[in-house]
Amino acid sequence: MPSTHPTLIAVVGPVEPSLLAAWVRHYQHLGVERFLIAFYFPEHVTDRRRHELQATSRELGVIPTRTSTGPWHEHTNTQIRDSLRRTAGPGWHLLADADEFQQYHAPLTEVIAQAEKSGHRTVGGLMLDRVAAGGHLVDWPSDGGLDLAYPLGGHLTHRLLHGDPRKSVLVRHDVSVASGNHCAFGHQPDADHICVVHHFKWHSGVLDDLRRRVQHFSTGTWQEQSPAVRSEASRLLAHVGQHNGVINVSDPRLAFRRVSLHRMPSTWPSEARGIVTAWRPYVYTDDGAHAVLSREG
Repeated sequence: MPSTHPTLIAVVGPVEPSLLAAWVRHYQHLGVERFLIAFYFPEHVTDRRRHELQATSRELGVIPTRTSTGPWHEHTNTQIRDSLRRTAGPGWHLLADADEFQQYHAPLTEVIAQAEKSGHRTVGGLMLDRVAAGGHLVDWPSDGGLDLAYPLGGHLTHRLLHGDPRKSVLVRHDVSVASGNHCAFGHQPDADHICVVHHFKWHSGVLDDLRRRVQHFSTGTWQEQSPAVRSEASRLLAHVGQHNGVINVSDPRLAFRRVSLHRMPSTWPSEARGIVTAWRPYVYTDDGAHAVLSREG
């Protein structure tokens, strides 16, 4: 009989070694015992960065299943993720990018048991974007922790960037999941038990990453499946360009406030339910414009 402890599945890019260490410890604290990760490094990543991350992973007791390099096509992550899922085998899979720190209302084994009892084959999450005080794109903390360095959480991804904020965080092994882990095909999660996905992407260096993404997808160096990823990157670049290089955390639409990895926001159940049940994707037209069919907020 498959274990009720999920196997963590992740494709890890060139994140900071300190972030990788905090990420592994976070999920170990949640009760994850088995990690199946693969490193994938685009061409611009130096040998030194690759070796640092591989060494950090091994020091933490997580041996990568594979390490690959090359163009970061939009389909690359999905193909590697699905290969890792096949290796993981039967049971529940926890899907998390290396900048995503999930927060649950109960221990993982209880969350899985509740899902199985209610007949759900997936557990949903919602991204809560974490930023530094004042919206500055600061360096990763050498000490003090992520909550101290990035104390604010808000809805940047979907309300500003028009990205899909939903995540399939826990899924049965035979449930197919979309690119980016945004939804599970044919399965709806319990909207009353949505996980917080603390999203630590907005830091120093991210603007260079976004500019590279726009350039490579625009020229075809990296293959894209839709204009969505490139559009989201362009929106963030335009936003910080208009606000002197920072994210405008005072914009009431984005609902930034102080949050913590150790305590779920008191309003989260109703807040998350409202967003995940009302959110609809943007539709991209041939001229690059997009229109909203229906969306939250």
